[in-house]
Parts: sequence; C-alpha cells; structure tokens
Amino acid sequence: MGGKWPVPLSVLDRSSVRRGEDPASAVRHTVEFARRVEELGYHRFWVAEHHSVPGVAGSAPTVLASTIAASTSRIRVGTGGVMLPNHRPLVVAEQFGTLEALYPGRIDMGLGRSVGFTSGVRAALGADKKDADNFVQQLRDLLGYFAGASPTHRGVHALPAEGLRVPTFVLTTGAGARTAAECGLALVISLVSGVDRMVEHVARYRERFRPSPLWERPYVVVSTAVAVADTPERARKLLLPEAWSLVYSRTRGVFPPLLPPDELPEPTDREAALLDEVLRGQLHGTPSTVRDDLAALVERTTADEVLVTLSTYDRGDLLDSYARLAELAR
Repeated sequence: MGGKWPVPLSVLDRSSVRRGEDPASAVRHTVEFARRVEELGYHRFWVAEHHSVPGVAGSAPTVLASTIAASTSRIRVGTGGVMLPNHRPLVVAEQFGTLEALYPGRIDMGLGRSVGFTSGVRAALGADKKDADNFVQQLRDLLGYFAGASPTHRGVHALPAEGLRVPTFVLTTGAGARTAAECGLALVISLVSGVDRMVEHVARYRERFRPSPLWERPYVVVSTAVAVADTPERARKLLLPEAWSLVYSRTRGVFPPLLPPDELPEPTDREAALLDEVLRGQLHGTPSTVRDDLAALVERTTADEVLVTLSTYDRGDLLDSYARLAELAR
C-alpha cells in the first residue's frame, strides 16, 4: 500500500525474561531497548505492570518509566499500564506528578483495572478482585488530585501533581471503553477480543465521549502484537515464544520465561487449539503484508494510533522486526 503512513506507531514492552536470564537483566535490556526504539522514530514507549510472574520482570512501571525517560530525550514515555486497583490513587498521582515535573511534556499515564493474577499476589498487594469494581471511583480520585480536588479526600493534595497535565489513557479489552468515554480519556483497546468486537466498542466510545480538560475529542489507540520478517514463516516464529508462554499459563497457571521457537515442546491438541486462538489476534508477515494488514486495521477501527507489542526469544530478531516496521511507517 503506497502513500504516507496514516497514524503514529508506539511500543509496549513487558520486560520479558528469556530462559536462563535473571529478571534484573531483563529490566536493564528494556532500558536499552527503549533507546533503540527512540532512534527508530516511534512515538511512545510504554512499560507494563505484572507481579510474581516468572516470565515477566516489569513489576514497577513508574520506576522503570523514570529510568527510561532519563535514558532517552524525545520519545514519550508511559505505562501500559499501572493497575489502579493495586495502588492508592494519591500515590499514583504523586508518582506521575513527579515524572511529569522531571520530564515535562513526555509522560503518559496509562491505567488498567486488573488485579493480581493469584490470590497470594492479591494478598501481598493488599488488593482483592472486588477492588476492580471500584476502578471508576479510583480513577476519578486520581484525576481529581491533578485538578486539585479529590472527590473523596477533601483537603488532601498530591504534590507535585496538582495543576500538571498528564495525558491519561484507559486500557481495556472492551468493557472499559465506556469508562474512558464518560471520563473524557483516551482509549487503548487490545485486539484480543477480535476486530468485530473492537469496532463495536470503539464506535460506542466515540458516541459517548465527553470532552475533558485532558482530551477535547476521542482518541483511540489499538494495541496488538506485530511481527515482521523476510518470510511469513519466520515472522510467525517470532510470535511463538510468547504465545506458547500464554498457553502454558492458561493450562498450568504460570507464565514461564520465553523459549527459543525451535525448542518449544510439541503441543497437545488442547494446547494447539489455544495457540491458534492466541495467534489469531496477532499480525505477522513480510513488510508489504504487514503494512497492508495494519492499514486495514486502522481504517476499520478508526484508530488514531497503533501500540505494537512483540516479545520473542532472540533480541536481535526483536529489534529487526521493529526496525522493519518503523521503515514501513516512514
């Protein structure tokens, strides 16, 4: 597909751990990766929040985002996302206020409503599944601290956040689109629920959107895994390590470190079906194929931006895929 690429491309990195690697090394690699992503011209670099996951080292997104912002100079840096039910809104406001004060105009606040994956993790965090039901109130409290008026805790001020403007995004697979619309926030929606459902959620978000001081109009970021290589087969292999870890977590309750694609075990019938399901919501192929597929996705979803994620075993292959994708967008 010719012509100018229509929307910005951004990157979400989870600090995936490879087999034989310690988590501390994975986090350091994320910082170096962010520097390379900035050189490639991507719009944002976001990090995630996961707790007690053997295959994911990204557990403290605001701390990691601060280090990345200090190690880069132009790219926007943020979270995809901070899981608000795990934290007090006052502390989250203080953390992002500090980030914005230190790196003005470069910080994004992406927020989600998930809680810890297991009961043990939830207990350690002091959180519970029902805390996710309070997400809207927590979100309003958080935004209130930036505006100087928390609706719940009168007279409490989040410094240095008060008066600062940090673009805020709600992360969802679908249902959270209503919250984003009613609060006047940007929407980040994952392709895992399928394109048809995504289109429905985005349409309702745009219809119900209420302008706010942070966003005057709706803003939609579509998130999906993308792998680019010189052949379709090689591109698909790039997706397999993380896809297999996802399948493993669904069948055994643990997300393990990534394995080389050529060393993945032969899946059972059930695992093979789950693997196909995971890969169905991801894009892969040669540069021309991926460009056409992404352009079609943007057109159908009316996306304003695409947030790309890819975790594969070989970091050289990882960077090569992102470099090929960046070249397509120029």
